[in-house]
Parts: sequence; C-alpha cells; structure tokens
Amino acid sequence: MRNIFVIAQREFKSYFSSPVAYVVLTIFIFLTGLAFTLLLGRMVEASTERAVQSAQTGQPPSPMDMPGIIIQNNFGWIGFILLIIIPLLSMPLFSEEKKRGTMELLLTAPVTDLQVVLGKFLAASAFYVILLLTTVVETALLYAYSKPASGPILAAYLGILLYGLAILSVGMFVSTLTENQIVAGILSFCVILLLWLVDAFARGAGAGVEGVLNYLSIVQHLNDFLSGVISTSHIVFFLSLTLVGLFLTYRSLDSLRWRG
Repeated sequence: MRNIFVIAQREFKSYFSSPVAYVVLTIFIFLTGLAFTLLLGRMVEASTERAVQSAQTGQPPSPMDMPGIIIQNNFGWIGFILLIIIPLLSMPLFSEEKKRGTMELLLTAPVTDLQVVLGKFLAASAFYVILLLTTVVETALLYAYSKPASGPILAAYLGILLYGLAILSVGMFVSTLTENQIVAGILSFCVILLLWLVDAFARGAGAGVEGVLNYLSIVQHLNDFLSGVISTSHIVFFLSLTLVGLFLTYRSLDSLRWRG
C-alpha cells in the first residue's frame, strides 16, 4: 500500500507542477458555470411564460419541480463536459512517461505493475474529485434560493462519480498505447464518445444485439442516476467498466515490461 500512495502522491504533484491542472480546472469551472447560468436563464423564461399563461387563462399553473429539473439537466451537462475533461486528465498518465523516457525506470523500479496502475489511478481520481467539488457552488445556490430534494442530488453525484471513474480508467488504458499525449487524448475522447453513442447503433439491430448495445451505453446507466434512481445494476456496470479499464492498463504495462 505504501508504494501505491507514493506513486499517487508523485503523480498528483505532477498535475500541479505543469499547466495541466490549472487548464483543466479553468475549463471545467468555466463550462459548468456557463451551463448552469444558461440553464437558470431558461428556467426563469419558462417560469415567466407559465405566469403569463396563467394570468391569461385565469387558472393557476400546474406544479413544476423546477429545482429537480435544474439538477437533472445541470448534471447531464456535467456528464457531457467530462467527455472533454477526462481525456485531458488521463492522457499524460503513461504517454508522458514514455515521452520523457522514464517508463523504463518506472518498470524497473521495486514496484509491481499493479501498484503503478493503482497509484496513478488514485492520483487521477483524487484530482477528479476536486473537479466535482467545484460544482458544490451551484448546488449551494439551489439550496440558498429554493428547497430541492437532497435524494436526487446525492444520486446524481454518485452517478457522476462512478461515471467519471469508469471513463478515467478507459482513458488511462489508452494512455499506455502511445507516447504522444495529444494522440492519447483524441483516442480517449473517441472511445468514450463511442460508449456514449453505442445505443444509437442498436436501432434496427436484432433483439439480442440491441439489448447488449443498450447495456453498454454509459448514458443509459447515467440517466437513471440523474433522475434520482440508484440501481444496483448501474453501480455494477460502472464498477465493472472501471475494473476492465484497470485490467487492460495492467496487461498493457505487463506487455511493455516483457517487450522492454
């Protein structure tokens, strides 16, 4: 365990010793803040239109869970924004080691491949949690000016956390395949986007194939969390995808060791 934490600490510091951390934080905070602001503007317009229609018809407007709608849509945008952000986090994990020529030192150090994988994943996950913590500001604003239900918010945060860790592990595996960070980032984005859109390929396919493709869609599993539904099957899916990504990373490192 000590080796894992040493590697994680080294990797975490490397984020902040380069512009990566600050660029990623800036982009994420700007995009999530912009999405939240635009969403609030649309909700205010919708509320105004409903009030005008109510005044014209003389009937009270139908009840609307506006905080719930804002939460669901806001976290939906966060999930989409992470398509861009996660590859920026994962692309330097191993490709930078290859570029610097320190991969050989890492593979010959008195640590196992599993410790290297877990250490780097722990560091990237810690930085990812920091990103999610910045969204607490928007959530706090909802509590300050309304009374949202806490259950759906906690479910959405759990879903976004599991979703991010899963695609982070996939991006980390892709990072082991090339020494070019840009290539690693683009490939990671393409793979994650494919997992987003895989259910689109299910249309017109056979019943068995359609079911498999729909199950592989990360959006299908994430949407239930954003609706406030916590399902064991969705948790198992994201944890399984995370483990698959970590396993592929481990096997890729193992092959590098044997080739080296």
